[in-house]
Amino acid sequence: MKPLIFLLLLSPMLVLANDDEVQDMSDPLAVYTQAGVGVTDKGVNFKVGQSYDTGNEQTAAMNIIEAKGLLGDTLGWRSDTRTSQSLDSFRFRNFNVTLPKGQAQQLDINYNFRGSLVADESADISYSFIQALPAHGAFSFYPLAGVGLSVGKDRVQSDGGIDDGYALMGSYGLLGMYSKWAISDNIWVNYNPFWLTTLTGSSQYRDNYYGAQESTLLTHEFALSYQLTPRMNLRYFANWNENTDFFAGDHRLEFNYQL
Repeated sequence: MKPLIFLLLLSPMLVLANDDEVQDMSDPLAVYTQAGVGVTDKGVNFKVGQSYDTGNEQTAAMNIIEAKGLLGDTLGWRSDTRTSQSLDSFRFRNFNVTLPKGQAQQLDINYNFRGSLVADESADISYSFIQALPAHGAFSFYPLAGVGLSVGKDRVQSDGGIDDGYALMGSYGLLGMYSKWAISDNIWVNYNPFWLTTLTGSSQYRDNYYGAQESTLLTHEFALSYQLTPRMNLRYFANWNENTDFFAGDHRLEFNYQL
């Protein structure tokens, strides 16, 4: 529960204030102050984000904090091996957009509290670049490329021993794309594929970070969204990968409000 306490300590920094102009919530590069809650197969998710002044009229930025999988044994519908009452993961993002160029940079920190083949707990810290391409009718594409570092708590060494405490396990690269199909003014679909590969680190990390003998992973995200009002939407998400089929993946229904 320590991450939840950390989130509460940060909350005074996330002062909720109305933006001067309502942003397009279907745009992956939109920046706005927001709050959201999601009901998922692994528990409840909470999200809060705040835009801030960069000092440059051509740029916009925001910080977003997400706490995922709370009360999973009570409210989730997965088996006990995939849920817990405490947080499943914690995410922080800093997102900065250069408006005239349709370019963005993102610092993304994901902390996973569930054990894996390489560590008892792990954190992925990545920095990526996004470029909006010219829209083609109802379709918009936003390719992304980045690199990251993986940190493990009580990581498994190549000889099978346990390295107590936190340690850098290795680095990875990622290529992907956000895409949007605008069906109407209020309904849109997103499909976001990402390919990840380990780059450096111990053989235990390089060969098993994405599963047994898996050094690469292709992930998929599908989202169907409905804009209830200019400031409010309801979104269904599904996440799966090349080793997990659609129905065995993660599913959530999320409500978002622009403040």
